[in-house]
Amino acid sequence: MKKGILVAIVSVVLFSCQQEKTAFVNNEKLIEEYQERIDIEDKYKVLMEDYTKKKDSFRNAFKAEVAAFQAQAKSMPADKAQEIYDMLGQKQQQIQQNEQIQERTISQQSQGEIDGLLKTIDAAIIAHGEANGYTYIFGKNKVGSVQYGAEKNDITKTILDNLNKTYSETK
Repeated sequence: MKKGILVAIVSVVLFSCQQEKTAFVNNEKLIEEYQERIDIEDKYKVLMEDYTKKKDSFRNAFKAEVAAFQAQAKSMPADKAQEIYDMLGQKQQQIQQNEQIQERTISQQSQGEIDGLLKTIDAAIIAHGEANGYTYIFGKNKVGSVQYGAEKNDITKTILDNLNKTYSETK
């Protein structure tokens, strides 16, 4: 009986002494310095610059067409001027609709890539945690699920290095 109680006490003491392995990741730094995120941002910056140039070109051409019409409208019969005015209004609406569609398409593509990137980051953190025996890996950010973490428990650089290495190998 005494041995049973002693074994139970020793078991409880050993179990309560086990430390859970925890770490944290600085989410902002991880995302900010992840090369794939930088490449996605650069890609969409170039796409938006190209789109803006095309959009400005179409708008300038339309403005020139409107100016030419306004110069000729005074010498046109009223019904002909109204017909061209209506046509220009429809053309303006079509230009605006095309711009909205293009902007929405770029936004959806960008969001899709960012969503994929976040899934990749989550998977890398989970894999690192499982491979290294962590019980918990917390995320540190400005609004703070981790207000403080000892530097030795910050695995951001390890995760970031692994992500960047994997990404560069797939490029």
